[in-house]
Amino acid sequence: MKEKISSALRESPVARWTALGVVAFTMLCGYYLSDAISPLKPMLERELGWNSSDFGIFRFAYGWLTVFAFMLILGGILLDKLGIRITGIAATITMILGTAIKYWAITDTSLMGVKWHVLWFDINAQVLMVSLGFSLFCLGVEVSGITVSKIIVKWFKGKEMALAMGLEMATARLGTAAALFASPIIAEYYQLSTPVLIGLIMLIIGFLAFVMYTFMDVKLDKSLKENGEWVDDKEDVFKISDIGFIIKNKGFWLIAILCVLFYSAVFPFLNYAADLMVNKFGVSEKFAGAIPSLLPFGTIILTPFFGNLYDRKGKGATIMIIGAMLLIFVHALFSIPVLNQQFVAIVLIIILGVGFSLVPSAMWPSVPKIIPEKQLGSAYALIFWIQNIGLMFIPLTIGWLLDKYCVTERIIVNGQTVTHYNYTLPMLLFTFLGILALIVAFMLKAEDKKKGYGLELPNMKK
Repeated sequence: MKEKISSALRESPVARWTALGVVAFTMLCGYYLSDAISPLKPMLERELGWNSSDFGIFRFAYGWLTVFAFMLILGGILLDKLGIRITGIAATITMILGTAIKYWAITDTSLMGVKWHVLWFDINAQVLMVSLGFSLFCLGVEVSGITVSKIIVKWFKGKEMALAMGLEMATARLGTAAALFASPIIAEYYQLSTPVLIGLIMLIIGFLAFVMYTFMDVKLDKSLKENGEWVDDKEDVFKISDIGFIIKNKGFWLIAILCVLFYSAVFPFLNYAADLMVNKFGVSEKFAGAIPSLLPFGTIILTPFFGNLYDRKGKGATIMIIGAMLLIFVHALFSIPVLNQQFVAIVLIIILGVGFSLVPSAMWPSVPKIIPEKQLGSAYALIFWIQNIGLMFIPLTIGWLLDKYCVTERIIVNGQTVTHYNYTLPMLLFTFLGILALIVAFMLKAEDKKKGYGLELPNMKK
């Protein structure tokens, strides 16, 4: 009977894939909100008086709480100490609160044009409040991300783990694609704030989905206890001192550095991609997010495919190397001024989507091969924390570069100021990040060969 109870859960394909589907939906809702405003940069400048630096500050807020306040690392420790259910519910509530603040700030006309003196500089009041709400949301979505990663390991270890992580990422990217494609169209037909309101409603539904998952998690824990697989030994429970073990692991650092370099060359690019399409490729503002949305749409198919390949054939480190090479190729071509035809943009985005599918499909399932399961929450949190440093400073840097060195003209259209930019310099920065990522990927492969982590070996046990 005990064996039957266990088999009905983690050993049951229906049970584990259902659990994955529920939590992946929650992440889809979160990822939609992460990029709901990104394709609206031209509208923010025209209707609310923002500039590229203001937009950079908004994206910089991604790490105010997660990085500077070290709250993401705290979230990982709490995940290992308090468990999946409490941490996940708290994280989803935090996302909702942050989005509510963000929606209020972007709709409050009394904040427009107001300057507040904060510390040693003046800042647009609306930009500050939108950024504060975004920062709180980002804390919630990042902690949700590490929670979902640990959930997948819990249900899929020794099984289709890379495929499961790939499908979860693909589902989340569907949220990103929807935001990039639909937000400009929705904002054009309704209001600038409407995409955020839609995201808020989605998050509430996502919260209810995660609450539903907690009942499955309780049942899984019960079956593990019944089957004698439950780990509750004091020597095997996470301790704060385990952080020291993680940060002394060279393989961990190589994964973390590869992560921050790779994602810093992709997500900040997507933040500015719609504006790039307007300024370099002549796409209308209304459909500026259509071409960039091809990237996450492509990952929906390819990330699970490459994850399944890693599960069955291995070659995880090699997959990451190929992905970094594609990243360099795409950004280098985007930086060439004369390549300004729309079909070129479409081809390059599709190729970037392949690279964006390759690296995460192998990178995230490789972490459990390097770090023990009891420390995974903190390990993922530390990696996300390091990643967020890039997700903070690269968009801020791009915004500063655009305002300082890349303005080509400012014209008045229907009484509103429209600014045009040359994106060559930002794309060269992304290319440089890709080169560094490739170097680290080769170092990781060499370290795997030396330490025998098994990154080149299949995940599935026969």
